[in-house]
Amino acid sequence: METSKKIYIFLVLITIVVVCIYAQSIIIPFILAILFWFLIRVIKKLLVKVKFIGRMPKWIITLFSTLVLIGFLTLAVIMISKNIKTLSNTLPDYEANVNKIAQQINQQFDIDLMDMAGNFAKDLNFGSILSSLFSTLTGLFGNAFTVLLYLLFLLLEEPIFPKKLKAMYPDKERHEHVKKLVDKIDHSIGNYIALKTLTSLLTGFLSYFALLFIGIDAPVFWAFLIFVLNFIPTIGSLIATAFPAIFAILQFGEITPGILVLSIVGAIQLVVGNFIEPKLMGNSLNISPLVVFLTLAIWGVIWGISGMLLSVPITVILIIIMSEFPGTRPFAILLSQRGTINE
Repeated sequence: METSKKIYIFLVLITIVVVCIYAQSIIIPFILAILFWFLIRVIKKLLVKVKFIGRMPKWIITLFSTLVLIGFLTLAVIMISKNIKTLSNTLPDYEANVNKIAQQINQQFDIDLMDMAGNFAKDLNFGSILSSLFSTLTGLFGNAFTVLLYLLFLLLEEPIFPKKLKAMYPDKERHEHVKKLVDKIDHSIGNYIALKTLTSLLTGFLSYFALLFIGIDAPVFWAFLIFVLNFIPTIGSLIATAFPAIFAILQFGEITPGILVLSIVGAIQLVVGNFIEPKLMGNSLNISPLVVFLTLAIWGVIWGISGMLLSVPITVILIIIMSEFPGTRPFAILLSQRGTINE
């Protein structure tokens, strides 16, 4: 019996992986729609606290909250597109600075890097690097129609769901238990997404002013990249700091601006990640660093860079859900950072 159960679980896992690989064009927009739905719910909760808005019908508040989120995303995409054009126009300068940096290293350390740097400059296409980086970011939001369609159905389903839940569990005691469980999961996931978005926005916002002060080209693009990668704990902040630092060196043809970016943006990441974020999130569930690496690798293999960006939010949601059920609770504890979860 135990062997049959293990084989069944193994087959289910294999099926899930295969579905994730071949149906990623459907699943990824759906996950984005769920994340946006939670953000809309958070915006609604904030708007309801305002007296004159709280008296309005729920559908108007939902519509307004949705328009606020869509407006923010549209503005972000427009600004990023403009910044990408700025970067594209300065690419020849970046390529020329590769040789300049190689000469500085050669003079400083007496290492003959000229030939290597020359070959590197020929082989390295900064246009393709920026293009792939930008396409990965916009690819998450590129299929806007599908995401909006999923989001629309989620919003339409939201007011009907309590009725369905009541019909599914006619027994009053059982219904109350399940309702509390659903509310708790909803509250935990909503809090995580809202607070993580807030701290990521703060990091991106402060980094923008730092990059603007240093004089980095396209600071809005780099700030947005920092905002997105901040959803990946530890690794994301390191990558988000390294990217603008490298391009700062290429832009100015000197190492000093790169060191400035590493120092200032790194300090912002350190303060927000180690002091502000833990204070806001309190005792909310954290993921083990080992689990972060494993989920990055697994989702990266399945969905590429898009999977790496979504890996931690997906894992956090799964851990929160698993923590609410006795059968899967030990797995949630195993995957957590401190070995404890909220009661």
